[in-house]
Amino acid sequence: MKPSYLIFDFGGVLFHWNPVRLLAQVLPGRANTPENAMLWKDRFFQGYTGDWGAFDAGLIDMAETVRRIAVRTGLAPDEVQAVMDAVPDALAPIPESVALLRRLRGAGHRLYFLSNMPAPFAAHLSRTHDFLRAFDDGVFSSEVRLAKPDPAIFALALQRFEIPARSALFIDDHLGNVEAANRFGLPALLFTDAQRLERDLATRGLRLG
Repeated sequence: MKPSYLIFDFGGVLFHWNPVRLLAQVLPGRANTPENAMLWKDRFFQGYTGDWGAFDAGLIDMAETVRRIAVRTGLAPDEVQAVMDAVPDALAPIPESVALLRRLRGAGHRLYFLSNMPAPFAAHLSRTHDFLRAFDDGVFSSEVRLAKPDPAIFALALQRFEIPARSALFIDDHLGNVEAANRFGLPALLFTDAQRLERDLATRGLRLG
């Protein structure tokens, strides 16, 4: 079925997000090998559950997140804060994805976003990147105190956008979120890169001119 509405994730889809690289750059004395960087990613972000999941969902602020991560991991608070301070620059736009988004908008498609994003980083993206005006509307997890893959956030987003699930297509780089959306009844596909997404959209009948 040809989708009438496209719903985009942000991190890993429209914006670069590589936490292993981030930790290796900010904490080189700890994340000093690829293996150690991966271990620190798992410890720090907990698969975006736990402390970071609460931060994503707007349930705790940055100061409390820093405190909890420091206590839990043994990192010094200033080390945790350094990672936090580096996140905005790490969330750099993916040029090919942004170009595709602009083409979709130019072709008249209705565009929305649904992103797990802590409040300070959501605010940074909103005030920094004018291409986000391409979206008709969007939901940041921290705004609504819910986060993917909780089905409640899909229900809330669709209600806010006033669109039926069956007419939409959700695009996310995280398999767990894609599977959760599909179980909910919101058609979803896994993002790998902009070129593949363009092909996937074409197979669903969307044209860009």
